[in-house]
Amino acid sequence: MTSGRSIGNLALIGFMGSGKSSVGRLAADVLHFTFLDTDRVIEARAGTTISEIFSQQGEPAFRDWERRIVEELTRRSKTVIATGGGLPANEANLLSLKTHALVVCLWASPEVIFERVRHHNHRPLLTEPEPLDKIRLLLSVREPYYRQADVLVNTERRSLKEVAAQVVHQFHLAQTAHP
Repeated sequence: MTSGRSIGNLALIGFMGSGKSSVGRLAADVLHFTFLDTDRVIEARAGTTISEIFSQQGEPAFRDWERRIVEELTRRSKTVIATGGGLPANEANLLSLKTHALVVCLWASPEVIFERVRHHNHRPLLTEPEPLDKIRLLLSVREPYYRQADVLVNTERRSLKEVAAQVVHQFHLAQTAHP
């Protein structure tokens, strides 16, 4: 972590199905922070779903929404932020998050991710003919960005509560190191 950093927020990054929203809500409760899911903010502001943004306006429009939300997050404190899975693949987004938040990547294998999300019909990725292959491909592309997180937490074979406790512990350690 960069010295001199002010860590007032906690940002969770990782692939869909890694547990960012569920763990984020639990961590926010423990920390007495506000919980913010970037995808839900985008949907509320756009007045439509992520799937519809992708199909009607394309991925670049969605990524622009993400960029604008990330920019706004620099003015927040005491917030647990759950990001969209592709958000950290924009280097500027990741750097921005690191200016004010401990960035924690929640990690799971492609097979575990597929098992967790395969019945979710709101995920555009799952409409692919071979969704597991697409998950593997996207995960391999995004992994270098995910690995730039301050902390990497494996979520496999752990309950959401255990993962949230680990994330909160890492946040407290970071705050002690960077008050």
